[in-house]
Amino acid sequence: MKSTLPRGFYRRDPRLVAPDLLNKLIVVADGRAGRIVEVEAYCGADDPAAHTYRGRTQRNATMFGEAGHLYVYFSYGIHWCANTVCGEVGEGVGVLLRAIEPVQRLDVIRTARGEPRREADIGNGPGKLAQALGIT
Repeated sequence: MKSTLPRGFYRRDPRLVAPDLLNKLIVVADGRAGRIVEVEAYCGADDPAAHTYRGRTQRNATMFGEAGHLYVYFSYGIHWCANTVCGEVGEGVGVLLRAIEPVQRLDVIRTARGEPRREADIGNGPGKLAQALGIT
């Protein structure tokens, strides 16, 4: 595995960060890893779909912090999702990690996902990605 991306990588417009995240690896503490294959940029106050569109709250405060952190949230009461925080402090912009292709500790990833029948179903969605990597 190569080194961690510097915070400066994320300290940009999420529309620039998003395509640059494709094919990067996300690695968690226990060694599970996946290649990022789908992302979605969110532009804060300019984007009605962004969690930060209506401003800072206790729930989304991480998104207004330092670039390079991970904003993890429970979505629709059923699954976890993760956004990389982008831009400058106070902007509230980021990139949703939408899908991965598992590349390391596949046995652990498959078990975490409940042994899906199709390989394509292991990390093809933001909730499945979080579950596969144990992100909560």
